[in-house]
Amino acid sequence: MDLYEYQARDLFEKYGVPVLAGIVAYTPEEAKAAAEKIGGVVVVKAQVKVGGRGKAGGVKVAKTADEAFEHASNILGMDIKGHTVNKVMIAQGADIAEEFYFSVLLDRANRNYLAMCSVEGGMEIEQLAVERPEALAKVAVDPLVGIDQAKADEIVAEANFPEELRGKVADALVKLWSVFKEEDATLVEVNPLVRTGAGEIIALDGKVSLDENASEVRHPGHEELEDKGAADPLEAKAKAAGLNYVKLDGEVGIIGNGAGLVMSTLDVVAYAGEAHGDVKPANFLDIGGGASAEIMASGLDVILNDEQVKSVFVNVFGGITACDAVADGIVKALEILGDKATKPLVVRLDGNNVEEGRAILAEANHPLVTLATTMDEGADKAAELANA
Repeated sequence: MDLYEYQARDLFEKYGVPVLAGIVAYTPEEAKAAAEKIGGVVVVKAQVKVGGRGKAGGVKVAKTADEAFEHASNILGMDIKGHTVNKVMIAQGADIAEEFYFSVLLDRANRNYLAMCSVEGGMEIEQLAVERPEALAKVAVDPLVGIDQAKADEIVAEANFPEELRGKVADALVKLWSVFKEEDATLVEVNPLVRTGAGEIIALDGKVSLDENASEVRHPGHEELEDKGAADPLEAKAKAAGLNYVKLDGEVGIIGNGAGLVMSTLDVVAYAGEAHGDVKPANFLDIGGGASAEIMASGLDVILNDEQVKSVFVNVFGGITACDAVADGIVKALEILGDKATKPLVVRLDGNNVEEGRAILAEANHPLVTLATTMDEGADKAAELANA
């Protein structure tokens, strides 16, 4: 779950990371009141989960409360890369002397954590990494140790911070690691981390991504951070049903049991789609180890409500849940959905009790269901039906 900037700021403050005052506002009137409360120069910042806000006109400096009202009036409702601005943060102005960069993230490729740091902050880090890779320090972080004082000292040294700043910057990095560790984050990024004219180190902007798998058990309070109004309605519906679903931009709905099988199915469907009008997978949906009628009905209900979907490929390997139970689930799910089920389904079963499962589907003889023997055959048929 990606947080808004104001939510990241509040988390930083909770763990002692140095930040400036910030108040979220939903109307120009609230923006003016916030500016009056903070006092002095403020910055009106669009709150959207996408970069490039400044270039799009979503970040404006206001010297007075009236200017904050005017800027908020222009920014609220603005479209930034497909994201509508529904709120702004009124942030205390900063006397910026220098801008730096810092992030710590989950490095999946190396099964580790990675800290990245640079004395050249304020710009897009991707651009810096391409144009001046030597200016971006990359330091592996042992998950069992984290960023303690010794590791923070190593990071600021690798990034070539001047000696007089290393102590203060390292202290901020240790506290940012606390945010990452204690909140079960997958990313904590500050761009820019600034030195003010008075010599203070301040986290001026923040991005935080939280691991939703940890949120449900370890951090029930994280649910309050979720912007349910901005969520994709199909993903919200699937989440409410307890389904592991991600919407994609394609035409073939996918249902499978097990993340690895579903990922393989996505690849096979994408490959098969090249021969059928270049159709693509429409979603990731893992029903896990269970394939009861209720779970199958919930999954099909979500997928069939996606207007982009033209066909559905159900690809299940029977293990703990045998294929005959899966077939029963599919038949009963279609009965539950009734007239809501209007798109063709290609079903491939394999594994435990596969013959019994296929016999159940053959006997049901549902007009929407086509049986496939192999994954390749099923993917090809589903792509063909979607293209038709």
